[in-house]
Amino acid sequence: MSENTPTPSSARPPKQSRTGLKSTGTRKAASKSNRSRAREFALQALYQHLVGGNSPEAIDAFTRDLAGFHKADSVHYDALLHGCITTGADLDALITPLLDRKMAEISPIERAAMWIGVYEFQHCLDVPWRVVLNECIELAKEFGGTDGHKYVNAVLNGLAPKLRAVEVAADKASGTAPPAPAQEA
Repeated sequence: MSENTPTPSSARPPKQSRTGLKSTGTRKAASKSNRSRAREFALQALYQHLVGGNSPEAIDAFTRDLAGFHKADSVHYDALLHGCITTGADLDALITPLLDRKMAEISPIERAAMWIGVYEFQHCLDVPWRVVLNECIELAKEFGGTDGHKYVNAVLNGLAPKLRAVEVAADKASGTAPPAPAQEA
C-alpha cells in the first residue's frame, strides 16, 4: 500500500461519543423519554397548524403515521396538540407582553415551543417547571434558528414565576433556581 492509500481502519468515520448528545449538543434519539418524543411530535404538529393552518384532525392523522411516533407518549402529545391549538389565543396573550417584537415576527418553531412551555406550566403540574423550561429550550435548539433557544428561555423564564409561583419560590428559597436570564431575547 502506498502512503496515500487509506488503510481500512483509517477509512472509517471517527467514533461518536456515547454521552447521549449529538455534536450539536442536542440529545440523541435513544436517550429521549416518551414525553420528550411527544413534545417533538407536538412541536412539528403545531408548526403545521401555525404555518399551514391545517386542522388539528388532519395534523393528528398525519403525525401518528410518522416513523417513531409509537415511541412517544401519545396521551401527552394529544394534550399538547389539542390543548395548545384550543387555547392558542390565551397562550399568545401571556407570551406577548414579554416579547420585544410583534408575534408575527416570531419564528413558528419558537412560538410553538413557547406554546408548549406555557401550556405545560398551566396544565401539566406533574412536570416540574425546570423540566418544562429545559425541554422547550431543547426543542428550540434542535428545530429552531441559531439563537432561538435563548429567546424561548427568556420568555418562559419570565412566565414561570407567574404561572408556577409556589414552585419557583420554593426553588429560589432552597437556592436551586437558576439565575434570572439576562436580556437574551
